[in-house]
Amino acid sequence: MGPDVAVFVWLSIGAITLFSFLAVATWTGTRAKEREAYYKSDLLKKIAESTEAGGNAALQYLREQHRLAQERRRESLQLGGLVTAAVGIGLMIFLAAIVRHVPVFFVGLIPLLIGVALFCYARFMMSAAVWEENPSAIEPLRHV
Repeated sequence: MGPDVAVFVWLSIGAITLFSFLAVATWTGTRAKEREAYYKSDLLKKIAESTEAGGNAALQYLREQHRLAQERRRESLQLGGLVTAAVGIGLMIFLAAIVRHVPVFFVGLIPLLIGVALFCYARFMMSAAVWEENPSAIEPLRHV
């Protein structure tokens, strides 16, 4: 067996192992989220059925969960915008250092402007939460 065949076999086994691990990890994570959602809905149902105060507590809990999900989404969009802007600046500096005479470093403006747009949207233009406009309205929980 030559060195080329050994490398091919090693890479093939590594690829099969990697994708098998990813499949099992995804399946396990999905099952855990499904169980968590089931127990959460069962708990909310029991709280809502117990008393009037329990129903209000369940609604308040849903509002708080939705608010936290919106905050996480906003923070992740801001972080994504800043990282993309940093990539654009780094790309501009790198291309300016490599190619001195051709203004090719302006290619870095593409990710820079995308990052600035993401950050500005998340920071200034993202819509207000539903309960701030109408306290009786509850949005269903969406996974981010």
